Amino acid sequence: MGLLDTILGRTKPVKPDLDELFALPSAAVTLQAAGGLIPTGVGSVCVKPAEGGAFAGLREQINQLLAMNGGKYDETTDSFGFSWIVRRGDPNDLAGLVADLHGVNATLTDAGFGPALLCTLVPFTDSQAPTVGLVYLYKRGTWYPFAPTGPDRRDNARELQVQAYVGDELKMEPDLSRWFPVWGAPGL
Repeated sequence: MGLLDTILGRTKPVKPDLDELFALPSAAVTLQAAGGLIPTGVGSVCVKPAEGGAFAGLREQINQLLAMNGGKYDETTDSFGFSWIVRRGDPNDLAGLVADLHGVNATLTDAGFGPALLCTLVPFTDSQAPTVGLVYLYKRGTWYPFAPTGPDRRDNARELQVQAYVGDELKMEPDLSRWFPVWGAPGL
């Protein structure tokens, strides 16, 4: 970062640490013990659509990912036009889910589409309350919980509670204004 960046208040973006995803299985043990929340077996990677020639390359990479491993991946598009690469599996195999999500992220990053990655989402549930998603923001290198309760409604108290449960195990986003809602995300 140069002097001009400092004067103008620009900051250097945080390089995403894809290995941060591997902290999730141990945090999930704490989440289950403290809050009764268990993985749903669903995880997803959100990718913003690319424009021009880059879109063809991104589209090809996504299609290759979707064809891998006997169709355990699928893709949906949300109301904002973002693509979600979804992996569904055994709720008891969170480590396998995380490894597969890491593989999706690494494949897209290695192909030069790291800037198109927005977040990874892994939902958790219990029998008494709506699903809570743990969201990893690539551009910040941090996690935050998202607890939707209905259309355009969220449970902020529950999100703070989940943060308290796993805040020592996951690098949590300290700026609450960056806890973006991911309405309509797969698995929520």
